[in-house]
Amino acid sequence: MEFLNKFYRFSSSWTGTIIIVLFLIFFVVQSFVIPSGSMKKTLQIGDFLFAKKFSYGTPIPVLPWVQIPLVPDFNDNGHLIEGDKPEREDIVIFLYPKDGKTHFVKRCVATGGDEIVYQDKHMYVHFVEGDEYIKKNYKEEKIKKFRGKLWVDNPYMDKYPGIQYEPEGNSAFVNLANRSNDMKAIYVEELGEVMYQSQTGLKMNAFYKKVEKDEYYMVGDNRDNSADSRFWGSVSYKLVIGQPWFIYFSWDTEKKSIRWDRLGTVINDLQLEEPRY
Repeated sequence: MEFLNKFYRFSSSWTGTIIIVLFLIFFVVQSFVIPSGSMKKTLQIGDFLFAKKFSYGTPIPVLPWVQIPLVPDFNDNGHLIEGDKPEREDIVIFLYPKDGKTHFVKRCVATGGDEIVYQDKHMYVHFVEGDEYIKKNYKEEKIKKFRGKLWVDNPYMDKYPGIQYEPEGNSAFVNLANRSNDMKAIYVEELGEVMYQSQTGLKMNAFYKKVEKDEYYMVGDNRDNSADSRFWGSVSYKLVIGQPWFIYFSWDTEKKSIRWDRLGTVINDLQLEEPRY
């Protein structure tokens, strides 16, 4: 009881309040706002959410907004305490690999050793565990064979209703074909169709990537309207911050109104439901 009384007095003081708030921000939770539509229809523009910073260990604490580390990275992995690693299907908050400062939110679609073949509305994944794992865990109608192995077509779309392809302009596939990106243009006879990459003139109909060891491929649920790993590469554990937790406020920027039905929703539950608008 004496300890609780001392803690109460400490937390009631200005100094105690500031220390507790900073501790929570640095190590436990952090507030984020969804600024773009790359995760529609799972996360909407204007969703304000709290993130769990302890999902994948304890990230190096930094000064908010300026991303200046408060302590050295002793482990050279971006974390004071190493924890679990992102898994396939997880929605992950991480730092943009190109600048190491901007926060991104995407879904982890593949991990180290997995192979991806992307063709317009189809994202085929060959999991590193191999063909037997695929046959055991996925329905026959989801599996396609080419390049001498089995691939799962859009392995997460049946489970998470928010994942979709609805281009608002050019599809991501067209954009990949017309600019430099992280995936290699290939031709797969079994996938049909033929096009030629504008930069090289090579015959192709898909893009290929094998994810580097201990890295994670992050792709937005709004597949055709997302700047993600397909364009700028995989994400290392060093850049992983945590997971979105729950929405505490949501503002519809088009209707200029509060989305009351989204308030208090837990992301892990929300992603399994039909999209809320």
